[in-house]
Amino acid sequence: MAETIMVVDDQSSVRQLLQEYLTEQGYRVVTAPDGQTAVYLARHEQPDLILLDIMMPKMDGYQFLRQFRLERQTPIIIITAREEETDAVLGLDLGADDYVTKPFRMRELLARIRAVLRRADGSSERFELLRLGDVILDERTHSVAVRGTPVSLTPLEFDLLALLMRSPGRVFKRDELVDLLSGSGFAGVDTTLNVHIRNLRLKIEADPSNPKYVETIFGVGYRFQKTT
Repeated sequence: MAETIMVVDDQSSVRQLLQEYLTEQGYRVVTAPDGQTAVYLARHEQPDLILLDIMMPKMDGYQFLRQFRLERQTPIIIITAREEETDAVLGLDLGADDYVTKPFRMRELLARIRAVLRRADGSSERFELLRLGDVILDERTHSVAVRGTPVSLTPLEFDLLALLMRSPGRVFKRDELVDLLSGSGFAGVDTTLNVHIRNLRLKIEADPSNPKYVETIFGVGYRFQKTT
């Protein structure tokens, strides 16, 4: 069965263009003109990935992200005409997985879509059960539990945590993490990486301001602390 992509954009020309192109690439495509319509459509269609515009009437992309992330962790790629990095950072902070800026090249967007879907599915990864301290990450079921409680991570947060947990104690430089995550469709820089680290800490740390697991090595990068 073809994977379903939902395109959420208030410009009919953009919706039509993406629908035609992605349909030609073998995807099933549904569209919505605003975030409010997209919330209801997503519940019914259960898309595998969402392409989300930011500036829309009724409910903008930020509002959609806030509401939708309470229900599902479906991968979301932001498509925005805005070029300010702060807009992309806010979207990532609210749970988006990646972003592209209009105008964009179709082939680049397609590559991002395929990479994010692969990451969410986990089919290209070797499966491991990682257990460090109170954190358990199961790649086969794509699940995480902390202190016995299930934790809901976005696909990119899951990938980031898995990278760190596979090599406890090893310091990953910031640019190294960006490069490693780029293979999974991440196209961010230091600033956006920091956002994902902060979101991850909020979900797995008892005290995010004094992290027990994901440690910052100032001026270098991050590591998952070894536990006894």
